Amino acid sequence: MDNMGTFTPPQHLPAWTALAAHAQRLAGQPLSALFANNPDRVDRLTLTLENPTDLDQTMLVADFSKQQFDDKILADLIRLAHETRLEEGIYRFFDGEPLNFTERRAAAHMAMRGGSPPPSGSGSDTRAMRTFAFDLREGLLAGSTGKTIRHLINLGIGGSDLGPRLAVEALADPRGNIVGGVELVQVDFVANVDPRELDTVLARADAATILFVVSSKSFNTPETLANAEAARQWLRSKLGDDADLGAHFAAVSNALEAAIAFGIRPDRVFPLPDWVGGRYSVWSAIGLPLLVAIGGAFDDFLVGGRIMDDHFRLAPFEQNLPVWLGLVGLWNSSFLGIQSVAALPYAHGLRSFPSWLQQLEMESNGKRTLRDGSRTETDTAPIVWGGAGTIGQHAFHQLLYQGTRKVALDFIVPIGDADDPRQRILVDNAIAQAAALMAGRDFDAACAALARRDLPAAEIERLAPHLICEGNQPSTTIMFPQLDAFHLGMLLALYEHKVFVQGWIWGINSFDQYGVEHGKEIARALASGKTGEQDASTVQLAQLAEEFRRYMR
Repeated sequence: MDNMGTFTPPQHLPAWTALAAHAQRLAGQPLSALFANNPDRVDRLTLTLENPTDLDQTMLVADFSKQQFDDKILADLIRLAHETRLEEGIYRFFDGEPLNFTERRAAAHMAMRGGSPPPSGSGSDTRAMRTFAFDLREGLLAGSTGKTIRHLINLGIGGSDLGPRLAVEALADPRGNIVGGVELVQVDFVANVDPRELDTVLARADAATILFVVSSKSFNTPETLANAEAARQWLRSKLGDDADLGAHFAAVSNALEAAIAFGIRPDRVFPLPDWVGGRYSVWSAIGLPLLVAIGGAFDDFLVGGRIMDDHFRLAPFEQNLPVWLGLVGLWNSSFLGIQSVAALPYAHGLRSFPSWLQQLEMESNGKRTLRDGSRTETDTAPIVWGGAGTIGQHAFHQLLYQGTRKVALDFIVPIGDADDPRQRILVDNAIAQAAALMAGRDFDAACAALARRDLPAAEIERLAPHLICEGNQPSTTIMFPQLDAFHLGMLLALYEHKVFVQGWIWGINSFDQYGVEHGKEIARALASGKTGEQDASTVQLAQLAEEFRRYMR
C-alpha cells in the first residue's frame, strides 16, 4: 500500500450506492425541469471566490447550475468525498507526503508557488533561473557573435511545453517586439519532432540572437534531444564551426552531466525538484520562457495559484471550488456515463488551454489500476477536447446541438475590455451557447423560428424537424474579470486540484504515467531494427517505411 493506508474502492461505499440511485432518478429529466423545480437553483449552485484582502472584489465565479444534478446529489457527492477521506488526502497532499505512491515521492508543485512548504530544499531554489531571465530581458546576454540575445526558443514536449506555451500565449504582450520603447524577447515553442515545426520557427530567426532552452527533466526525452541536436546543427551552419554554441543554449534539467556533455554551460542548467511532475511544472524552472516573456508579472501568476491553493486547503467542501469541479466531473463520468468533456475558452489567449487540460486530466487520471493493485469498476478520466470560442461555434458545436453524443462542457470566460464591442460579442456568445445547449429547441419553438421568416406553412412543417435541438448538454461556466497573470494562475491551480480530487476519490495515482512508456519502448525497438517481437502489421509497416525512405533518397 506504500503508506497510503487502508483502501476501500469507492463503489463499495454507501454514498456511491446513493448516487447510483440518483442517476436512475434523474434519467430522462431535462435540465430545464431542474430550474423549474428550484427557483433558488442558480444561487445555490454558484460559487464565488472573493479577494481575501478585499471581500468586495470578486476574483472568480463558477456557475454549476447548468449541470445535471440537484441539492440531494450534491449532498451525496460531498458525502462521498468524506467517505473517501478526501480531507485527509488534502492534508497529506499539502504536507508533502509521498502521495505519488508508485514512484515513492511527493507531488508538491504547490510549493513552487508558495502554497505549501517544500518536502526538501533540493531543486526548489529558482534564484539562478530568475537572475538569468532578468539578464536576458534586460539585454545583458550576448551570443557568440556579440549580438544581444533577443529570441528564446523552448525545446520541450508534454509538460515541458504545454504549460509554458499556454501561459505565454495568454500573457505575452500581443503588440510586437517593441513596447513602450523597450525591445522584448521573442518567445517561441517547438515540441513536435516533425522537422516542420522547428523549421518554421527557424525560417524567421537570426542565429546570432537566438537562445535555445532544452527543457527535459531527465535530458533523455527523444523528441526534445532530436530537436536540440537539429538546432545545434543549424546554429553551426549559420555561425560557423568555430562559434561558441554554448552561448546559445540553456537547459531546464536535473541531468547536469548530460546537459554539460551536450555543450550547455553548467551555470545555465536550471534544476527542478523531483516532487514536481511535468504536467504541474509551469510554476518551476520549466516556466523560464514565461518569466522571460512577462517579467515581474510571473510573481502575480504564482500568487494567483497560491490563493487557489489556500482556498482548496481551507474552504469547507460546501464552498470549495476545486472540490465541486472535481465532484461534478466525477458525477458526469462515473454516474451519467458522459465520456467526454469539451473545454471551451472564450479567449484567444487561452486557445491552448484544451491541449494543456488534455494532458493534465488524461495523463493524470486516465488509469484503471487502484491503490491496492486491483482494477477499477467505474470509468475514470473522460476524453478531454475543445477549442476557442467563438471559432468552435462554426465548427464542432453542430454536433453538440444535434448530434447523438452527450458531452459535458466547461465554458471559460474572462470578461476583458469593457469598452471593446468585440469583447462584448465574445462574452455574450459564451453565455448564449451555454444557455442554448442546455435548453435546446423543441418542435414548437422550431416552427415559431421559421414562422418569423415568413415561410409558408408547408415549408415550416417540412423544415421544423431539422431545427430541433435536444438540449440537455450539461455545462459549467467559469467567469473572471480579465485574463492576466493573477487570474491565469488561479485558473490553472483550480484545474490541478480538480484532478487531485477525482484521482483521490477514484483511488488512482494521479501523478505517475507509466502507460506512455509502452509505445516508446516499441518505438525504440523499431529504431534499432528489432521487429521480431512485433505483430505482423507492425512489421509490415516498418518494412514499408524503410522502402519509402529508400525511394525518397
